[in-house]
Amino acid sequence: MIVTIDGPAGAGKSTVARLLAERLGYRYLDTGAMYRAVTLHLLEHGGDAEAVAASGAWQSLADDPRLRGPEVNEAVSDVAGRPEVRRALRGVQRSFLRRGDAVAEGRDIGEVVWPEAELKVWLDADPAVRAARRMQEVGSERAGDAILERDRRDAVQTVRPDGSVVIDTGPLDVAEVVDRIAALVAARSA
Repeated sequence: MIVTIDGPAGAGKSTVARLLAERLGYRYLDTGAMYRAVTLHLLEHGGDAEAVAASGAWQSLADDPRLRGPEVNEAVSDVAGRPEVRRALRGVQRSFLRRGDAVAEGRDIGEVVWPEAELKVWLDADPAVRAARRMQEVGSERAGDAILERDRRDAVQTVRPDGSVVIDTGPLDVAEVVDRIAALVAARSA
């Protein structure tokens, strides 16, 4: 079964997807880390974004702690918004998902990358809640402004997939969100 988790920045996609994959014993695909790794590679080495994405040169950076740093945060929306970069990485993402049993998260994972997913989830929360979470994560007072700016830049890429189950993560803790999605998986697997 493929479970896709989409939603805006700060809704909890990465944390929920990682924990859900662990609980289910599924593989985990963090598409955001892929775009961040391409961005970090470009910041450090320059070059053509499409060529870097297609070459896989970014893959050695996929687990680098600097992926969540301020320089990458500032530049990732621009890199991820380039159609040629998205096309190049979609091939890698689809190849991963063809092997089955995975939880994949990202802004267009359920609508564009894997629209045939057995379960599509859309995580959302009020912008103030998402900003507070991001502020806690990065320790910056500017997190609220950054979330609103990120929403504006990502609006083209952030499309709620048809047939997705919407979960408002605002009033829930991470464990409750994971529980809800795990219950959906169990119901669809029965």
